[in-house]
Amino acid sequence: MKLNLKNPLVFFDLETTGTNINADRIVEICYLKVYPNGNEEAKTMRINPGMHIPEEASAVHGIYDEDVKDCPTFKEVARNIARDIEGCDLAGFNSNRFDIPVLAEEFLRAGVDVDLGRHKFIDVQVIFHKMEQRTLSAAYKFYCGKNLEDAHTAEADTRATYEVLMAQLDRYPDLKNDVAFLSEYSSFNRNVDFAGRMVYNDAGVEVFNFGKYKGTPVAEVLKKDPGYYSWILNSDFTLNTKAMLTKIRLRELTQR
Repeated sequence: MKLNLKNPLVFFDLETTGTNINADRIVEICYLKVYPNGNEEAKTMRINPGMHIPEEASAVHGIYDEDVKDCPTFKEVARNIARDIEGCDLAGFNSNRFDIPVLAEEFLRAGVDVDLGRHKFIDVQVIFHKMEQRTLSAAYKFYCGKNLEDAHTAEADTRATYEVLMAQLDRYPDLKNDVAFLSEYSSFNRNVDFAGRMVYNDAGVEVFNFGKYKGTPVAEVLKKDPGYYSWILNSDFTLNTKAMLTKIRLRELTQR
């Protein structure tokens, strides 16, 4: 199976200091760029997160403080990564819920203006869960007939994700070999922000997806409860969530 691509598709995986999108940092990134002609380029980088890597995280991915003490920070490599993914679509395993939001946060902290919303995202885990309900190691065994060696290393997980997607396309005739279709199919909902705190409803209107205003249009809340905006900006929400909320607020102010 050869992927039907209009743009290069970048499969990527992150190893991090933990699972908190707001607070945790990248310690390793691997991406495999697949070009429309089938050519491939791979790159793996260790990142100094600027914080202690908790022992429970190191126990999963095997990366310790000593391993990254002389590595560049994300800010030092952010522009290079941005250039590598420019004009590409993105794919990963559980990437819509974790890797994409974390990457967006790191770019914002680094002050690098990357509009990830212009990219299409394929989440291979969502396709797998809709079809089979398993994990990446099980997916690799199920679809590719091989054991996933070195699981929880970014390079092994990235390569496995690529192979699983190609095997999924071979197995399921209903899956179109088309990035736009796969991106739509592997989306849980239509997120406004990467963390999914705001989503588009059936009418294409931004609504809150949590708390006391869940399902209420964002513009309506900003008008009737302006303090809610300040509360979000001063609370533990992602930088991307705050930026998208601010964008909606400014739009509404200019339309008055």
